[in-house]
Amino acid sequence: MTAASADRAGTAAAGAHDLSAFPGLARGLDLAVLRAIAAGVHAAAGPGPWTAEGVADAFAAADRHRWIPGHWIAALADEGMLTAQGSAHRLTAPPRRRDLAGVRRDLDRARAGLGYPPELSAFLLRTLRELPRLLRDEVSLQALFFPGGDTAVAEAVYRDNPLSRYLNAAAADAARHVRPADPSGLRVLELGAGIGATTADLLPVLDGRTAEYRFTDLSPFFLDLARDRFPQPYLRYEVLDFATDLPGQEGPFDLVVAANTAHNAPHVPRLLGQVADLLAPDGRLLLIETCHEPHQSLTSMPFLLSGRTPRQDLRAGTERTYLTRHEWCEALHTAGLRVLLDLPHPTEPLDALAQRLLLAAR
Repeated sequence: MTAASADRAGTAAAGAHDLSAFPGLARGLDLAVLRAIAAGVHAAAGPGPWTAEGVADAFAAADRHRWIPGHWIAALADEGMLTAQGSAHRLTAPPRRRDLAGVRRDLDRARAGLGYPPELSAFLLRTLRELPRLLRDEVSLQALFFPGGDTAVAEAVYRDNPLSRYLNAAAADAARHVRPADPSGLRVLELGAGIGATTADLLPVLDGRTAEYRFTDLSPFFLDLARDRFPQPYLRYEVLDFATDLPGQEGPFDLVVAANTAHNAPHVPRLLGQVADLLAPDGRLLLIETCHEPHQSLTSMPFLLSGRTPRQDLRAGTERTYLTRHEWCEALHTAGLRVLLDLPHPTEPLDALAQRLLLAAR
């Protein structure tokens, strides 16, 4: 297994897209979402000056969500959309009707250019419309992300787009080369498996040489989906909170998979150390992770984090959701794991989309 072969597999799966345009398109999507957030805050709190507390009051935000307007204000200020006035901020340029009319157009243009299905635009617009009710806890983000139990939005985000196809195919190429410590076959543990977007790419390369694949998630909803989707007899399904229950798992495992989920741990270095303890000698940890918070996620991810156990690692005391690429590599090294793969390459256009595949060995 080499980085070159994994990259080739990912690039082939991404399809015939003009990847060179992706950084600009991702930037356009981020700015369109920020403009819409600014307009929503303006409608609720007036032209300013704004403070985090004042905006939270204007929205009558639920206690657990009162931190979110401050998170938005910081992002808007970083992008120059707000001007500081003492400890408060004011919009640099109030929203105009023609600007707001362009948000939908810009969102959909960027979405299409990045190869995402229309469900992504619909979801982003829905969350923007529902920001007041989201802040008041009158509707949950989960209800918007999985309307009526439908997974189309999640499939759009985690599977049906060039970036996810690249990452999942590269992950499968890496998994193809994992060797079992026991002659009976591979033992695999997937954490926070969700809709099985990565699982679906891994199973074809694991068939015929896997003794056990433990598909785990905190929610029984995802386990039921997986039972219907994946008929392989070696799969086991289990509710597991990896933030608290990992030390009790029976190892060793040849491969541990955590796709778009490890950042949810309150203490990432502790999680990685626990994973390392579960790995067989020369076992592999396969991570897919976002390495900075894109503005397009500001109407969704914060609502998933409210009320959770506070961060206890290097993110403690901040509003950060993710670790940087460098921080992930440092945390893996501290856990006694060697980084074997780190894709996409920093010089490639897909690097601008913030998600990475990391493969580490014990």
